[in-house]
Amino acid sequence: MARNHAHGNYSHTQKKARNSGGGRTPADRARRTLSQNFLVDRHAVDLMVKAAGPEGLVLEPGPGEGALTLALAEAGAQVVGYEVDPRLAGRLASRTRSDPRIDIVRRDFTTVRAPREPFAVVGNIPYSITSKIVDWCLRAPALTSATLLTQREYARKRAGGYGRWSLVTVESWPWFSWKLGDTIGRESFRPVPSVDSAILRLQRRPEPLVSGGRSYQELVEVGFGGVGGSVRASLKTRYDGVDTALAAARVSRDTVVGHVHPDQWITLWEHLCR
Repeated sequence: MARNHAHGNYSHTQKKARNSGGGRTPADRARRTLSQNFLVDRHAVDLMVKAAGPEGLVLEPGPGEGALTLALAEAGAQVVGYEVDPRLAGRLASRTRSDPRIDIVRRDFTTVRAPREPFAVVGNIPYSITSKIVDWCLRAPALTSATLLTQREYARKRAGGYGRWSLVTVESWPWFSWKLGDTIGRESFRPVPSVDSAILRLQRRPEPLVSGGRSYQELVEVGFGGVGGSVRASLKTRYDGVDTALAAARVSRDTVVGHVHPDQWITLWEHLCR
């Protein structure tokens, strides 16, 4: 979500109410302080629900006024929404008090302990803490999937949309797939942000692609270490047989680390670490 600090989504109006002294209402001040941009496009909400395929327990970072929350519940999920804005949290809690499918908690999602039972995360999240929320999801052992509306550039980078792959994606690839979903234009938000958003989908794999998690992560960290300007130069500082492994993975000797596909990293691990 196009916000810089706290959560909230979906608002029918965004009038800037001013008092006689030229100030702002509490709602305006909160929106400015928390940099909230609310999702106002019902079609975008439907795209999120379709991408998430919600069922069972779903945690929602920043439910705001509840557009996505209600849609997830209507699709069959048991939703727990974590809202840091006390005004929004109170209003949504009152609105959904009689709905057994929804529980609203006034709390920062990133401070929440992950459930032990299987669960998914679905949310329209703030740009500035996107990485923090993604890291939280990747560390949660029982997470099945995360469907996140993020800045489009972030989603493209993580899903390899620029033909390059980030350390976060490569390092988590044996356990999670990353998929770039629909673009949500900036006009779908109020106030209108300066960039478009996109749906980013993380899906836990039924079985990991490697048997040695730590050895794989060490391999990737060495590769991304930046020694010599190529993945070959970096890996040769630690591993024997690098040229044979690169040939098996069909990676050229001068390939820059970001251009190595995550699946090729699996092949490198098979030849260098097993």
